[in-house]
Amino acid sequence: MDRIKVLIVDDSAFMRNALKSMISSDDDLQVVGVACDGVEAVEKVLLLKPDIVTMDVEMPKMDGLEALKQIMAKYPVPVIMLSSYTTEGAATTLRALELGAVDFIPKNLSDLSINIMNIRLILIDKLKQISGSKAQRTRRPADEAVHHSPPLPPVNHTKAVKFMSSKKMAIVAIGTSTGGPKALQTVVPLLPKNFPVPIVISQHMPATFTGPFAQRLNQLSQMQVKEATQGERIENGIVYIAPGSGHMSLIRKGTDRIINIAENAEYIYKPSVDVMMLSVAAANPGACLGVILTGMGNDGLKGMKAIRDSGGKTIAQNEDTCVVYGMPKAVVDAGIADKITPLNGIAGEIISSI
Repeated sequence: MDRIKVLIVDDSAFMRNALKSMISSDDDLQVVGVACDGVEAVEKVLLLKPDIVTMDVEMPKMDGLEALKQIMAKYPVPVIMLSSYTTEGAATTLRALELGAVDFIPKNLSDLSINIMNIRLILIDKLKQISGSKAQRTRRPADEAVHHSPPLPPVNHTKAVKFMSSKKMAIVAIGTSTGGPKALQTVVPLLPKNFPVPIVISQHMPATFTGPFAQRLNQLSQMQVKEATQGERIENGIVYIAPGSGHMSLIRKGTDRIINIAENAEYIYKPSVDVMMLSVAAANPGACLGVILTGMGNDGLKGMKAIRDSGGKTIAQNEDTCVVYGMPKAVVDAGIADKITPLNGIAGEIISSI
C-alpha cells in the first residue's frame, strides 16, 4: 500500500526537524516536503499534492490561517493545525477549524522539547486515520472551500429503523472528538431556541479551548451555549459544553440534575464521553437520547450502551460524513445505534426525538 504523503509547515527549524523525525519513524508515513512559511506551503501543496498537511499558525510572509484559506480554495487537503495552549492559540485554532482544518494538536510552548515527544503517538495516529477516512478521500474543491454561509438544513436520510423507546426524552447527550468542533457547528445551530430539554456535550479538547469554543458556538446558535461549571443545575433549553479541566457527569438531587467536574484516571480521553453518558443514563433512565459523532477511538461506547440499555434512544453519525469513523463505528458495530444518520440529518433526528 502506498505510504501517506505528509507536508510539514512550520517556521521553526526545530519543529520541522522534530516533526519530520517523528513522522518518518512510521513506515506508513512519508514526509514529501517541508515549508517554512505560508507562501511556500501553498506552493508545495500544489506541487507535491500531499495526502495531509501539518500547519503552524504564526509564520512570516503569510500566516497559517491565510495559507489555509488558499489551500482550501485551490487544492483542498486535510490540514492538522499545531496550536499553543494559550487562550489566543485556542481562538486561532477554532478559526482554523472554521476555515477548513480538520483537527489540531496543542503544544506547550513553555516546555516544547518534552511536549513534542509526548505528541508523537497522537500525531501519527491522527495522520493515518484522518488521511484514510472516507470523508477526506472524497473531498472536492467545492466541498470544503472557505465559506461563511450557515450550515446546511437538516435532511432525513436515516436508515428505516424505529427507536427502541417511545418515552419522552428529558435530556440529550452528545459525544465527539476529531472533527467534532465542525460537526457541532453544523448540528447545534439548527436546534431551535425553545428546545424543551437540556443538552450536554463532551468534546475532547484541552481546558483552555473549551471555554472559547462554547462562546463561539453560542454566537452561531439559537440556543444558549455555555461551558459547564461545577455544581450548577442544568436547565431546559441550554447547551452545556464539558470543560477540558476534568470529566463532566450529572448527579441527581431530587428533581434537579447537578453538574460535577472531577478527575478520573480510568479514562484517558478528556473530557470523557463515557463518564458523561453513563451518568446521563443513570440520572434519566429511559428518558435520554445519546448522539455519537465523528472521532477517533471508542470513547462513548459504554455510555451509549448504558443509554440504550436504560430504554433511551441512540443516534450515530454515518461513515460518509465523519472526519474519522472511529467512535460512531464502535457504536454501530456493537449494534447499539438505533439510527445511523449523515451529519446534516442529526439535528432533525434530535428534534423529532424529543
